[in-house]
Amino acid sequence: MTRIKICGVTSLDNALACAEAGADLLGLNFYARSPRCITPDAARAIADGLRDALGDRCPLLVGVFVNAPADEIVHVLAAAGLDAAQLSGDEPPETLHALDQRGIKALRPRDPAEAETLALGYAPYAPLDDRLPSLLVDAYHPALYGGTGESASLDVAQAVMARVPRLMLAGGLAPENVGERVSALRPWGVDVASGVENGTPGVKDLARVRAFVAAVRAADAEVGV
Repeated sequence: MTRIKICGVTSLDNALACAEAGADLLGLNFYARSPRCITPDAARAIADGLRDALGDRCPLLVGVFVNAPADEIVHVLAAAGLDAAQLSGDEPPETLHALDQRGIKALRPRDPAEAETLALGYAPYAPLDDRLPSLLVDAYHPALYGGTGESASLDVAQAVMARVPRLMLAGGLAPENVGERVSALRPWGVDVASGVENGTPGVKDLARVRAFVAAVRAADAEVGV
């Protein structure tokens, strides 16, 4: 089945509800300029609460960082008790390498040629754990690091898919369009944040979360996954 990541959760209750609705991964944001940013202590409380409540059913927990040094990322992962880090800025491959294959690079290529070049550069340091994506593709924006609400190009995503085994697609996904995107591309996973909110960043609207999950599962069923 297509994996589902709900990104930017900010409270234990909301995170639990997203997990129960069918999220495979949850993202916790540590980028200070994001309206969904939380502290490592808050993230630890969410992580501990999820594991206490769900045990082996707990989604994988991914910290989201933008241009943070590798040593800071490693420290936050340990302090918050997270499984992996998503690097959503302009980090070089060396930063990913320092994370010992617990780092997921988010790419924002402008075109398929750039997508292929970036994929080749970062793929050697991608996670080996098949519960995590190899790379994530988001929509290109000259000034913003994700969260633009714009959709990533299918041509760009396909160029990355040709180079890595597990692509996670982000960018402008919502219950209204995710089924079409999953059917057209068949990515390993999909990532959503604002598309399952209803006006308050970091607070997921559970009706929209359930509709998103249902749309992905319906697209999976169409092709017999």
